[in-house]
Amino acid sequence: MTATLTKLSTWHEGEKFIQERVGVAERMEIVGRRVVRDYMPEQHRDFYAQLPFIVLGSVDSAGDAWATLLAGKPGFMTSPTPTTLDIAAQADPSDPASAGMCEGDPIGLLGIEMHTRRRNRMNGVIALNKAEIRVDVDQSFGNCPRYIQLRDFDFVRDPAQRFTGVVEDLSELDPPARAMIEAADAFFVATYADRGKHRQVDVSHRGGKAGFVRIAVDGTLTVPDFNGNLFFATLGNIHLNGKAGLVFVDYETGDLLQMTGDAQVILDSPEIAAFQGAERLWTFRPRRILRRAGALALRWSFRADGWSPSSLMTGDWHQAAARLHAAELATRWRPYRVTKIVEESPTIRSFHLQPDDGAGLLPHVAGQHLPIRVTPTGADKPVIRTYTLSVAPSDGLYRISVKRDGTVSCHLHDEIRVGDIIEARAPDGQFTVDPYETRPAVLLAGGVGITPLLAMLRHVVYEGLRKQKMRPIILVQAAHSKADRPFDREIAELVNAAQGAVKCVRVLSDPSGAEESIDYDASGRIDMALLTRFLQFNDYDFYLCGPPAFTQALYDGLRGYSVTDKRIHAEAFGPSSLKRTADAGVATLVRTPPSTKPVPVVFMDSLKEAHWTPESGTLLQLAEARGLEPEFSCREGTCGTCRTKLLKGDVTYVKEPTASVAADEVLLCCAVPAEQASNEENRIQLAI
Repeated sequence: MTATLTKLSTWHEGEKFIQERVGVAERMEIVGRRVVRDYMPEQHRDFYAQLPFIVLGSVDSAGDAWATLLAGKPGFMTSPTPTTLDIAAQADPSDPASAGMCEGDPIGLLGIEMHTRRRNRMNGVIALNKAEIRVDVDQSFGNCPRYIQLRDFDFVRDPAQRFTGVVEDLSELDPPARAMIEAADAFFVATYADRGKHRQVDVSHRGGKAGFVRIAVDGTLTVPDFNGNLFFATLGNIHLNGKAGLVFVDYETGDLLQMTGDAQVILDSPEIAAFQGAERLWTFRPRRILRRAGALALRWSFRADGWSPSSLMTGDWHQAAARLHAAELATRWRPYRVTKIVEESPTIRSFHLQPDDGAGLLPHVAGQHLPIRVTPTGADKPVIRTYTLSVAPSDGLYRISVKRDGTVSCHLHDEIRVGDIIEARAPDGQFTVDPYETRPAVLLAGGVGITPLLAMLRHVVYEGLRKQKMRPIILVQAAHSKADRPFDREIAELVNAAQGAVKCVRVLSDPSGAEESIDYDASGRIDMALLTRFLQFNDYDFYLCGPPAFTQALYDGLRGYSVTDKRIHAEAFGPSSLKRTADAGVATLVRTPPSTKPVPVVFMDSLKEAHWTPESGTLLQLAEARGLEPEFSCREGTCGTCRTKLLKGDVTYVKEPTASVAADEVLLCCAVPAEQASNEENRIQLAI
């Protein structure tokens, strides 16, 4: 299909479909009108003129897309006018992309400078193809520089010299081709869309860590789609016609592996969540494969500092598979080896944990806690405790930061060494943060209450750097003294990495020996008087964590300043739960009252019966009185460790739980049989 240049809306239906699924269609309509032009700005024209190669996408007469590279000495491309680009190079006749490079054919172009990570894209129509190629501009726009590895180029021969090597037409991906793809940290993809009689061709760069493209036994490639500029030209084109052309480059040998075939966008899959940084996937199955060894006159050398920070923030398929395996083991106790122990303060010690059973690390949500099971010296059975994870999901490990206070924490401090095994179950908890929310978040930490807030801070900074848009954060951290304050260096590094998006206020109740403005920012304690010094009390989300009295006082103070209950997220350490007051007009949950009559309870797994009475206490206490040993930790309804299947009957709660609980589950530590509205007998059956 040839093309004539007619003015169309910026985005076609395929691009709009993906944009709508992501929830950015309205925003991108405005962005598109501003950044997608029908001419090249001066900066782009100068940029193309300094490049030693151009990536080109075309479509042959069979409707198959191909991607290729055309090389020339810098200056081989010139722009006589803002709407034309001249390329003093020709595709080799052996290049499959040449079939779609006749006069009147639409093509896509990508100018990319690997040693600076600059790139610009343009699609247009070949107006002339004789000694040189003239392209009339259809759409021209800049492109984000992320996921480009730094490489320096050199020529090994005159790029005008014809390629005389062997062209291999492969029936399938052979071992060398597979090895090339599996080692690749980048490739280029050509796609196109027919818009009535108008065809637009696009060619784009895809990058990640080496091995980010997976090859199935049948030759199907699966590619993660990372966060980018939200144009979705490639995926939108694939959504419309399911066709693509790929080219992989061996930067050391100049080999090109070119393929055309069928592609499909995957918007829903467990593998998306398992692959770190992936927001979608797409697959490609080649129908024709060509290998042209040494086809390029260019060679590239990888710089010592060449990895893109954005690429390094993504995962790989090995990690994704391990995470999926870990998800299957989520309800089991698994062995974790202690790989590192760090003294964060005189009383707080961090334990770094990695799975020791061959399965992967199940990603947690920043702010969640980790249930662990250990047997302290002298104990006759394992004891379960929950400790907050103080790292982000992207950190690739579990880290619990434990204050020395109690039997289990003393056991961890005194007995556990690097190389020891600690059993743990899947992370749990509802005290979490949304890193993509634009409303500023205020994190208020008292003592060891910094641990979930540090995880949240790490997560917000990581996601902000990855997506290049960071949620504003104000961290207010209280400690007794400078020596008692943990994570000083780590928090300072996060503040620096956030480039102004994160502010930290350090509060010491005993500033002796510390210098104000250098070692701390305020003395005393975190209360409303202190907060009014540092906050304007605009529209914030507040996250509170610390001892019960600390958390309750701040919650009450914020409510007194007309901060709504829904804007206050809190977790208290210790044997007390937060007492909340509902916002005006918000209905509060009314629980069925506890039964005033005896209720039969059957523990189905152990085949034991018991009769609950109002004097029996909770269902956990009843089970223990019957000689059973259900797992538990907090006894407050906050950690979820005692979560059990409710097979039959109705229960209510004597203390409102904060841990999540499904309709067919019960938290034994704070649940009792419920009063029946009718004369029907309430019979409880539990999977214990």
